[in-house]
Amino acid sequence: MQNFKELYKELADKLNAHIPEVRWIDLWNSQVYNLETEHPFPTPAIFLAFRSNQIADLGNKVQNVTAQVDVFIFYETFLDTFKGAYNQQDALDFLDIMDKVNQTLHASSGQNYSSMRRVSYSPVDTGGSGNLWSITYNATLIDYSAQKEYDEGGFKDVDVQPFDVQL
Repeated sequence: MQNFKELYKELADKLNAHIPEVRWIDLWNSQVYNLETEHPFPTPAIFLAFRSNQIADLGNKVQNVTAQVDVFIFYETFLDTFKGAYNQQDALDFLDIMDKVNQTLHASSGQNYSSMRRVSYSPVDTGGSGNLWSITYNATLIDYSAQKEYDEGGFKDVDVQPFDVQL
């Protein structure tokens, strides 16, 4: 893993490819609590958040990171899940999305992470009409982001002259 941007893009692409009914994938910024003042988004939506659980140095500016990946699944609805509700199936579709997220991420690996494992899930109170759940995963990352990156190129203000060596 070089940076969180690449990790985010990889996970977002993977979720988007496997769960086409999800209409919005973004970084978590408590958007669901500020729907009136934030840029509105379509639902169902998935938000990703990253934090570290453990970090161990592997060498000079290289670390092994056990990262926590929080997947927030938001489904804005007034639908009811109780038996006999006329809209029960639409309400239960939310649970199908949660299963599809787990099918996609649990035990997965990619270019920027390995050993993804679900460690918890729970509902999150929104105080509104939306269903919000958090599924938490742990993944292993090798973080090279502190290393200096070098681009191919020449030396500034230096001319190179070919030279034949006589042996």
